[in-house]
Amino acid sequence: MPFVNISLRAGQPPAYRQAICEAVYQAMRETFNVPEDDAFMTVTGHEACDFRYGRSYLNVMRSDELVFIQITANATRSKEQKKALYQSLARRLGASPGVRPEDVFVNLIEVAPENWSLGHGLAQYATT
Repeated sequence: MPFVNISLRAGQPPAYRQAICEAVYQAMRETFNVPEDDAFMTVTGHEACDFRYGRSYLNVMRSDELVFIQITANATRSKEQKKALYQSLARRLGASPGVRPEDVFVNLIEVAPENWSLGHGLAQYATT
């Protein structure tokens, strides 16, 4: 049950933003075994003055087309699955909508399963 927040510079058309969502969803399905219809995402466009980043931090040359992808997910995935997710995201976003691999910035936040309530005031993933 990942929850995804996507941040980018303002001004991208709806089709571009939806292509990002679809690429993220498909990458999570491919690498994190996310079930069908488990797609919970927000996309936020920021004005240039509200979108700051290191242009060359760690020798990665980023542009103003940078996309921040923050994924909150259960702490159940292996290091290999995480690496596969990052690779899949870069590949899929490159294919559509054409984001350069240097402009795919991913932050994974892992939480305990009981930290979710998906409605009705219940902790659906809590085991006890």
